Amino acid sequence: MKKMNRKKRKQLYTALGFGGAAILVAAVMAACALFFRQPEGAEEGTIKAPDYVTEDFLVKNPYSRPGDPLEEVNGIVIHYVGNPNTTAKNNRNYFNNLPKTNLKNGVETYASAHFIVGLEGEIVQCIPLSEIAYASNSRNHDTVAIENCHPDETGKFNEKTYASLVKLAGWLCFTYDLDRDQVIRHYDVTGKLCPLYYVEHEDAWEELKDDIMAEKAALQKAAEGE
Repeated sequence: MKKMNRKKRKQLYTALGFGGAAILVAAVMAACALFFRQPEGAEEGTIKAPDYVTEDFLVKNPYSRPGDPLEEVNGIVIHYVGNPNTTAKNNRNYFNNLPKTNLKNGVETYASAHFIVGLEGEIVQCIPLSEIAYASNSRNHDTVAIENCHPDETGKFNEKTYASLVKLAGWLCFTYDLDRDQVIRHYDVTGKLCPLYYVEHEDAWEELKDDIMAEKAALQKAAEGE
């Protein structure tokens, strides 16, 4: 857009009068706001997840997305959904429907996660990184929660889920400058057997953390231009 010089702008304001000039300014500001507005689903001031993550935010509600601020991130908590062969979308919808199911069943279940990794490696983001999730009890206030789907009762992640988890968790560790000890299990917070396979197989858990740290290191190297 060609910029109007000061003299012409003053002449225009004089011709319009004070009220007309104010209307003109308001119209220009509204047009700019429309042009530069954030995409649908974006949250102001939130760290944006990579393009391979699909935003499908929960509706704000008391049981799964309270909207409370996540003021700092001191860790990543790894979970498993505990419901074999369900999809990321299935579990996202479960969280989103908690107000209805709680009302129907007469219970109060509080549950959610920032991300869910699916059986095909898809990643759904349920909650912005500026808000807490109801996932890790006493660590809700300072951690990012990742739920993971699994094909059977063992809770072991398949190759696609595992690869996407490593990619996402590595990016989070790079973004928030987290180290190996800040990648934890739900089990490490409450003693719950979650994620089951990686509680029962400590060697697999250590290998998973190795892979996440390798992904973080690769991102650091790329950022440094090496």
